[in-house]
Amino acid sequence: MTSYRDAGVDLEAARHHVSAISEAVTATWKNGVVGMFGGFAAGIEIPAGLRMPVLMMTTDGVGTKLEIARRTGLWNGVGFDLVAMCVDDLAAVGAKPLAFVDYMAVGSLDPKRESTIVQSISRACIAAGCALLGGETAEHPGVMADDAVDLAGAALGVVEKAGQLGPHLVRAGDVIIGLRSPNLRSNGFSLVRAVMGDEVENHAEALLEPSVIYSTSVLSAVDSGGVHAGAHITGGGIVENLRRALPAGLGADIDTSTWEPPSVFGLVSDRGVSRDEMFQTFNMGIGFCLVVDQVEVDRLMEHLELHNPVVLGAVRAGETITLR
Repeated sequence: MTSYRDAGVDLEAARHHVSAISEAVTATWKNGVVGMFGGFAAGIEIPAGLRMPVLMMTTDGVGTKLEIARRTGLWNGVGFDLVAMCVDDLAAVGAKPLAFVDYMAVGSLDPKRESTIVQSISRACIAAGCALLGGETAEHPGVMADDAVDLAGAALGVVEKAGQLGPHLVRAGDVIIGLRSPNLRSNGFSLVRAVMGDEVENHAEALLEPSVIYSTSVLSAVDSGGVHAGAHITGGGIVENLRRALPAGLGADIDTSTWEPPSVFGLVSDRGVSRDEMFQTFNMGIGFCLVVDQVEVDRLMEHLELHNPVVLGAVRAGETITLR
């Protein structure tokens, strides 16, 4: 073994990959991007008009949902899973996404697959209104299986310092609005694969349906006023994520009869997973919650209509969050 290629790393293929994705990446660039494609770093200007801008960052990955994509070759939606997990975390504190970067690790380069994934990330960034400034595709021969893929990303956002959402704004009597999720998004797939086994391939299209991106609608509602806090419903379900949006001394009652979980959740629960475990693991059809002023509910529902919003319950005194 006398060369990098012999060791399993194909630099020529890597150069072709970078060239192939250039159009998808730069399609997300608008005014304010600083730098060039293929450089060592790129940046973005902070939007004008903010008095005390605060830069916020989040990072996340797609997780073991990628294993189903690997087994079926269905990669078209994973970019939405990646971007949604990050930009919707920003939205939970009222931050507008500005820029995104991704990191993809593979056992061996597959140009068609990698191009499909990056194009998916690009489409998701356009939907979220942020620039895909760059990323990294790393080949890990001998460490990862040849067809293995892992995908992570980070998002940069900005919010006016005085305009941040959070528990400090929440009061007893505030109303909790839920935004619908038509699918599992990108959480709980270790349990999905454990209970479904090889059957996951028979239901791959439903299980791999791309994540909804909530940030645009959420930020529209925030800008209109009356929103106090947000909760991105990911791993841990409604209870654990909503808890992060409430201050000490306040809890909530959630009426689970106000919505019907999509049928895809039945693929898991029908294989012996209890109701409690389902609600502790999955979003169960509610992918984002907003805690809002009770007098603003009707008006805010109009801003959120894209996601078929529903009133889930209200904030009350006490530490517990109950699902009824």
